[in-house]
Amino acid sequence: MTEKPAIETAPPNRPSNVRGTNQSGMRARNEKLVLSLVRRHQALAKSELARMAGLSAQTVSVIMRQLESDGLLLRGEPQRGKVGQPSVPMRLNPEGAYFLGLKVGRRSSEMVLTDFLGRVRDRSRTTYDYPTPQQTLDFAVRSLTDMTEALSEPARGRVAGLGIAMPFYLWDWAQILQVLQEKMDPWRTADLRASLSDICDFPVYAQNDATAACGAELVFGPTEGPRDFLYFYIGFFIGGGVVLNGSIFAGRGNAGALGPMPVSLGSGPVQPLIEVASLYVLERALAASGCDASGLWDSPEHWTIPADLLDRWLNRAAQGLAHAILSSCSLIDFECVKIDGWMPVAVKSRLIALVRHHLSRLNLTGLEAPSISAGSVGPDARALGAASLPLSDRYLVET
Repeated sequence: MTEKPAIETAPPNRPSNVRGTNQSGMRARNEKLVLSLVRRHQALAKSELARMAGLSAQTVSVIMRQLESDGLLLRGEPQRGKVGQPSVPMRLNPEGAYFLGLKVGRRSSEMVLTDFLGRVRDRSRTTYDYPTPQQTLDFAVRSLTDMTEALSEPARGRVAGLGIAMPFYLWDWAQILQVLQEKMDPWRTADLRASLSDICDFPVYAQNDATAACGAELVFGPTEGPRDFLYFYIGFFIGGGVVLNGSIFAGRGNAGALGPMPVSLGSGPVQPLIEVASLYVLERALAASGCDASGLWDSPEHWTIPADLLDRWLNRAAQGLAHAILSSCSLIDFECVKIDGWMPVAVKSRLIALVRHHLSRLNLTGLEAPSISAGSVGPDARALGAASLPLSDRYLVET
């Protein structure tokens, strides 16, 4: 659930070999703007960058030379036109910077190492019955140590930050996790970001897991996607985010908290969406039928679930999502709704088809039904969203 979407960052005084951690480096907005435009368009020449950025050709030339010298941009093959000098497109250097992303979930934790293009270079994962601060910290330290030591010396100096995507107020979920409250109470005083900041020589960031997943869709999703959309991520709990004009809208800190949204499933009582469309509901149905539910968390691509249980969950989840979409579009005329989650692609496709079906049966008088599509990032959205926190903060601007 998106209880607290604000980004928390470590103090910006960590040493690093990556240019950009000091005041004179990548904090210069024009440099970040150039990198943002190149990322969005994959490759751009100086004249195109100058026009898009609203900067002089001379300024762009200086910036591009500096970014190339820093190893953040690579020079492409000259493109010859009919007249004048050939243009030289520039693209991002995948090895220009590396980012670590830690996803802390109710049933599993995962660490990924990504390059400058957002491609996963390394990953580590663990599952459990419930998370504890010490076990989570031990896993994170072990994973980031193994991943950074596997890099070459120059690459190790280009690790630009660690992002953490995790549910806030974990201690509130002891009952649903079906563990004693005393087992979750240590999270009340634990500060995972601070603990990792003490041992990392690069900045550490933290954000709510569903909001981070939404951020991954923005950073790594289609470059020409919709500017306004509603985003759902279905994990142990369902959560999401609100994107307006190409940016996550956090409001006063709780915008996009979609889990508590009341929904109706026909003649039954109104229920929070979290009790209808979360994976813990499917987990409990599996356990009640005598099935081993642990396989639900081992892999998002290899579920072994009785067809009747999966069909029942999908239908109820789709009904709940349809009602949540209707309510949301009554306030903001979203042009698109994106649905992603920890599930096989085929299951996600079935869910989206059912959501479209149930939405078409609701009273949409006065509203324009949004398009409903699959999120482009998939099960890795929370971990990649975590890795995108240092990437976005240090190398990108909203374009």
